[in-house]
Amino acid sequence: MEPHACIAHWTMRDGEPSVTLYDSTQGVHVVRKTLAPLLDLRPEQLRVVAPHVGGGFGSKGAPHAHDVLALLAAQRAGGRPVKLALTRQQMFSLVGYRTPTIQRLRLGADQGGHLVALAHDVVEQTSTVKEFAEQTAVTSRKMYASPNRHTSHRLAALDVPVPFWMRAPGECPGTFAAEVAMDELAVACKLDPIELRIRNEPEVDPETGNPWSSRRLIECLRVGAERFGWHPRDPRPAKYLAGNWFIGTGVAAATYPGMAMEGNTARISHTGQGHYTVQIGAADIGTGTWTALAQIAADALGCDVAAIDLQIGDTDLPQASVAGGSSGITSWGSAIVAAAKQFRREHGDHPHIGVTATAEAPQNPDTEKFTVQSFGAHFVEAHVNRDTGEIRVPRMLGVFSVGRAINARTLRSQLIGGMTMGLSMALHEESVRDSRFGHVVTQDLASYHISAHADVPHVEAIWLDEVEEHLNPMGSRGAGEIGIVGAAAAVVNAIHHATGVRVRELPVTLDKVLPGLP
Repeated sequence: MEPHACIAHWTMRDGEPSVTLYDSTQGVHVVRKTLAPLLDLRPEQLRVVAPHVGGGFGSKGAPHAHDVLALLAAQRAGGRPVKLALTRQQMFSLVGYRTPTIQRLRLGADQGGHLVALAHDVVEQTSTVKEFAEQTAVTSRKMYASPNRHTSHRLAALDVPVPFWMRAPGECPGTFAAEVAMDELAVACKLDPIELRIRNEPEVDPETGNPWSSRRLIECLRVGAERFGWHPRDPRPAKYLAGNWFIGTGVAAATYPGMAMEGNTARISHTGQGHYTVQIGAADIGTGTWTALAQIAADALGCDVAAIDLQIGDTDLPQASVAGGSSGITSWGSAIVAAAKQFRREHGDHPHIGVTATAEAPQNPDTEKFTVQSFGAHFVEAHVNRDTGEIRVPRMLGVFSVGRAINARTLRSQLIGGMTMGLSMALHEESVRDSRFGHVVTQDLASYHISAHADVPHVEAIWLDEVEEHLNPMGSRGAGEIGIVGAAAAVVNAIHHATGVRVRELPVTLDKVLPGLP
């Protein structure tokens, strides 16, 4: 994976000093907005370029110290460009990490398994250097119906590096705790965990009272159960044994908000013979932005994708929001559709060469009237060796409700990528911190373990056929983060079903499982 890296080059531009920063970033305009004042520059004196980015996952959603250092070094380099790339070890301290949490869940239900009380209290680690907080318990406000609900967030400031965004910040760890707690409640109520979730389905958003733009979680659960072969299933743990391997299955639900960022503008120019240049300062961090936005532009203009020359990742292009919060395609695509409509209004279906139209994504009043969320259901089969405690996950299935698929290949890649990261979170990833100095000691890929191909022999992601009517003109919702939300909980729930051992601290390692095996 590409580390955080940049190249800074000072030159004269229009008779005054200017600098170009080639950066590995999720948002060129946010980098310019942040760094230009630090250098006492007007925005137009700092150009940020990032057409291709080798992964971001949140930590590249804002500039960091290495960008400033490279710019200052280049200022003193006599016109020569300066390149700075962080080592893998430096990344563990300098560009953020998912904040650790301590979570307490309290669930109360009647004899039929209907929730009557839900409390989710969270303590999050932050830094004495800079405060950072996440919305860890917010998902619990919306996921299930309960007449009595309480959530709280508190921060514990430590002398450690500053946490930062990491794929589904807040929703991912919060849903892990909540969905494991729901599994425990299902066991206590002697209910199938799918049935428990169905019985607690809210008709409207429990937090705001707004209607859902679309909520098809029950369908995700039922479609997934049939495809996975959930039934028949003995709910009692440690009842399936094949040779030396305990076998169990687990399920977890997932949700992530559908978001649209403000301030996105696109420009479209006709270059002749029905070909168009489409410009917006968006970012592709490996998510398929190049492909999806070209498709959206072609559809809006009524031409072939091959007729679109898409230009992104440059502050010389129109304003665009950061690639984050699963909001990119919604935010940038809405601007492109608006620009295409403006272009046709101004220039018709047979435009002259060189004509241009620019438009900003319009405000969407529906986002205040409806709660827009993506939903999903994860199904996992886990095998646990009765002698060694070794854990294997031979198959994972995710069923998702994410609106229209702009591009099926990129959508599938996003979903299975998130699911794989959820498995990695559940079984492998652990930041071991030196309690004396506050630094992570597992700071390379030799000691910080992540899932490899052998760990994920079969990961399947499918989605419901639908159109989101209240978020954007394309009918889509974000899919970059829903895949990781709930995945770790499904793994842990499957391990419990296989062994009867309930693990509440990640990752699930041999020493946490082996002592409790029957």
